[in-house]
Amino acid sequence: MKKEYIRSVLSIFASSPFKPLCMHANKGGDCVRKLSEAVHAFCEGDMEKVNQLNAEIDVIEHEADVIKQTIRGELSSSIMLPVHATDLLNFLKPQDSISDDAQEASYWLTLRRFDASPEIRAGFRELMARTLATVEHYEKLVDTLSELLESSFSKRDVEDTLALVMEVEEMEHQVDVIEKELMRTVFRSEDVLGGVGVFHLSRLVMNIGSIADKAEHAADRLRTMILRR
Repeated sequence: MKKEYIRSVLSIFASSPFKPLCMHANKGGDCVRKLSEAVHAFCEGDMEKVNQLNAEIDVIEHEADVIKQTIRGELSSSIMLPVHATDLLNFLKPQDSISDDAQEASYWLTLRRFDASPEIRAGFRELMARTLATVEHYEKLVDTLSELLESSFSKRDVEDTLALVMEVEEMEHQVDVIEKELMRTVFRSEDVLGGVGVFHLSRLVMNIGSIADKAEHAADRLRTMILRR
């Protein structure tokens, strides 16, 4: 099964070096969409669903790794690229961390039941929603790579892509604001949550917020890749 999957990625890579990057970005998006479902299940106390979604995220993250490894393998060959191979690899690394961080957050959801105030539950839902929106906007950004290639990096298409980079950066900033406020709320609730509860929830806050941070980092690397081509 894995070999067949690699062959399918290779065939796509041969037609466009950017399409596997889009596939990889979408796998990260799929992980975050599953994580969003898991966070909502966690807030509702449905640990059975949390564990089920965690297993599904593990599968998708592995598929993302296969695509990443295939891309790296192809870049070591004599394939002609419209951008610097080093810039592409520097872009791929933080993009890959989106699925990695989603997997890590999902795992932490499975470790302990959620026993917190409605305020904290609402905070987690908002943090997750903003993080997902950032990642999906990032997916939209990566989708423009094929258009850039088809237009031979026309000035207008490059400007449109760079504008999307700035939008992802602004959305990540909004996530960062929510993350800090939720962290304060969690620590203010130490008397109710206990030390272990605060540690668990604060780690979850950081893990979820880190996903948006990786999307912003990858967007920045994408900008460098385009401008240095």
